[in-house]
Amino acid sequence: MKRRKFITLLGSAVAGWPLVAHPQQPTMPVIGFLSSRSPTESASAVAEFRQGLSEVGYVVGQNVEMAFRWADGHYNRLPTLAADLARRQVTLIFSTGGNPSVLAAKAATATIPIVFITGSDPVETRLVTSLNHPGGNLTGVSLFTSLLVPKRLELLRELVPTATTIAFLVNPDNSNAQRDTRVAEITAGGFGQQLVVLHARTESDIDTAFATQVQQGANALVVNTDAFFLGRRNQFVALAARHALPTIHDLREFAAAGGLISYGTNLAYAYRQGGTYVGKILKGEKPANLPVVQPTKFDLVINLKTATALGLTIPRPLLAAATELIE
Repeated sequence: MKRRKFITLLGSAVAGWPLVAHPQQPTMPVIGFLSSRSPTESASAVAEFRQGLSEVGYVVGQNVEMAFRWADGHYNRLPTLAADLARRQVTLIFSTGGNPSVLAAKAATATIPIVFITGSDPVETRLVTSLNHPGGNLTGVSLFTSLLVPKRLELLRELVPTATTIAFLVNPDNSNAQRDTRVAEITAGGFGQQLVVLHARTESDIDTAFATQVQQGANALVVNTDAFFLGRRNQFVALAARHALPTIHDLREFAAAGGLISYGTNLAYAYRQGGTYVGKILKGEKPANLPVVQPTKFDLVINLKTATALGLTIPRPLLAAATELIE
C-alpha cells in the first residue's frame, strides 16, 4: 500500500475512535478582599475572617482562593482597586475598612456579590434598601459605630467631668465625617461643652491635630470611627500619652494598644461573621436574602494602666459597666 493512502486510511480510523474523557479540574472560587487598611496591622482581622470561612467549609488554598487589595489608608486608591477586582471577575468581593471601601466596591459592580463590614447605618448610606431584606448584590455586617457618637461623649464626660472643651477628630475623606460631626456638636451642646472639630487624613495631620487641640484648651478627645485611624492606633496612643490627654475610641483595639477607653462593637466577631456570610454566598445563597448582621452587644473597655498614668480615677459605675478592664 502506498504511503499516502495508508496515512489517509489511518486518519479515518483515528477519527472514528472513541474519545477518552479527561475530567477537568474545577476552578476554585476567588474572593476579592478589598480593604482600606494595611496587611500588617490587619493580620488578626484576616485570621478571624478565615475562621468564619472555615466554619462553613471553606479553607483558603484548598477550595477557595483570595485576591487581596489593600489601600493602606489611602482612600483615593480604593476605586481603582475595586475596579481591578471587578475586571478580574472574582466570585465575590469582601469589602472592609469603613464606608470608602464599601462605596468603591458598590460603584465597581452591580452583579458581583459584595459582603461588607461598615461602621455606619447601611440603609442611611444607601448600601441596602433595608436591614432585613438588602435587596441587591450587597449584604454584610454593620458595626453601627457612628450611631454611638453620643454615648462616647457621655462616657468621656463621666470620666472627665471637669472637661469643658472636647476635641472631636474626624477624617474628612470618610463619608461619615459630616453626619457624625453634627451629632457630636448637638450632643456636646446639650452637655454644655464646647466642641473643637479637627480633621486628619494623614499621619502628619494627626500630629498637628493633637498640637492644635492642646492649644485650644481641649480637656479630652473623641476619635471618630475611621479605618485609617485604626491603622494608626499606636500613633494615637503615643500622642495621647505625650499630651496627657484622656481619649475615647470606637474599638477595643485602641484600648488594647494603650488607649484609655473604647466603646463599640466587637471587630473580631464582625470579621468572623463576614467570613461566614461569604461562605454562605459561595454555597449559593443570595446577598439580597441575607439580612445585614446587627450588633447585639457593645463592649466598654478601659485601660486601667493608662488611667493611672493620666492620674484619673475611674468612677465605680464605669468600672461596673466595663466588659473588660486592661491592667
